[in-house]
Amino acid sequence: MISSWWNGSTDQLAVCSRSGLVELAAVLPATGRFVVARLDGTRMTDADHTFYEFSDALLFPGYFGWNWNALSDCLRDLNWLPADGYLIVVENAPRLLSSNAEDRHTLFQILSQAVQHWAFPFGKPEFKVLLLCDRDDEAALLRREIACAVSNTR
Repeated sequence: MISSWWNGSTDQLAVCSRSGLVELAAVLPATGRFVVARLDGTRMTDADHTFYEFSDALLFPGYFGWNWNALSDCLRDLNWLPADGYLIVVENAPRLLSSNAEDRHTLFQILSQAVQHWAFPFGKPEFKVLLLCDRDDEAALLRREIACAVSNTR
């Protein structure tokens, strides 16, 4: 799944266990300028730390408002960070906002909306999010949780 994920895949918000990982070079296209932002779910324990991780990894501009709407806006803009594609990798994803289900749900909705924004119209840079889990059972649970969050936004 992950090795063919970049070109032509409609699954732009993916969950993967470490057993299913491949080298990053196998995921990214051979040519072009790509931004890879690595975030750690263990450091994203609350909304403020989540905003910080995204801001730091994607070099958000000074006007970033440190709230969910601002995160959504910045993820759908990124004009200060031009690239042919963007890949956000969140390691330890099951620990991401694990003590606040409402914020976690909101983040999954924002990520889903961002990948949909970048998917259309044709010609925009690719934008993908990869959520990494240690175990297959964690990945399965996270996929179900994301599906629930995404179904509530459509």
